[in-house]
Amino acid sequence: MITPIAVRVADYTGGPFAVSVEDGQRLCERIAPLLREGTRVALSFAGVEVLIGAFVKAALGPFCADFPVGRLEELLSLRDIKPDDHGTVERAILNARAYYANPNAYNAAWAAEMGEEEVVQEAKLP
Repeated sequence: MITPIAVRVADYTGGPFAVSVEDGQRLCERIAPLLREGTRVALSFAGVEVLIGAFVKAALGPFCADFPVGRLEELLSLRDIKPDDHGTVERAILNARAYYANPNAYNAAWAAEMGEEEVVQEAKLP
């Protein structure tokens, strides 16, 4: 079995708070090329004290559009993560999978809720 590349989440957050979308996007940009080429990645949450869904959605959500469930689970593993934070990751991935299964319906519903006529497509992987 090939050892996965270890990536410390805290290296992309600058500290113990994994809360910003921008930091999540930087992490996504780091691991996207690895996952695309089939390299296994182990995300270490050591040193992360606060994790929120917006960060996870930005970091991992785009992969739900491009990788089937089984394949993403083969390539991406989580380490050093608290049980509550693991739940946050699972919920964010389930929500991203639901979104990418039918993005037009989600975008239209959001646009209607916000009173907008045009819907801006969410960015894909870097």
